[in-house]
Amino acid sequence: QVELVESGGGLVQPGGSLRLSCTASGFTFISYAFNWHRQAPGKERELVASITSPTITNYVDSVKGRFTISRDNAKNTVYLQMNSLKPEDTAVYYCNAVHRIISAFNYWGQGTQVTVSS
Repeated sequence: QVELVESGGGLVQPGGSLRLSCTASGFTFISYAFNWHRQAPGKERELVASITSPTITNYVDSVKGRFTISRDNAKNTVYLQMNSLKPEDTAVYYCNAVHRIISAFNYWGQGTQVTVSS
C-alpha cells in the first residue's frame, strides 16, 4: 500500500522556522523524485521545491534562500526546512512523489497546514 505521510506543520510567527517531513512507504523510494507543493486559500496549487538526488534541487523564486529540500534515502523521508517564514507562506503543503522514468507513477500525501501569523 502506497503512502506518503506529511508532518511538521503548525502555527509559527513571521520570521520563524518549521521543518516538514514526508515519510514514504509502499514503493521504492530511491526511484522517485519528490516535490513539495502548497495551496493557499483561493489560489492554485504551486510547486515550491523539488529534489531528484541529494544534489539536484529546484525552488520557486519566492522561497529561494529561505527553504531547503532534502532527502534521507535510508529513512524513506523527504524534508522541507522553512526559515524566515512570511505570512504569504501560509498554505497547505503537500508532498508528491514522481517516478523518475514513468511519470504516471505519481503519489500525493494528505497535506499539512502551515500558518504564519503573529
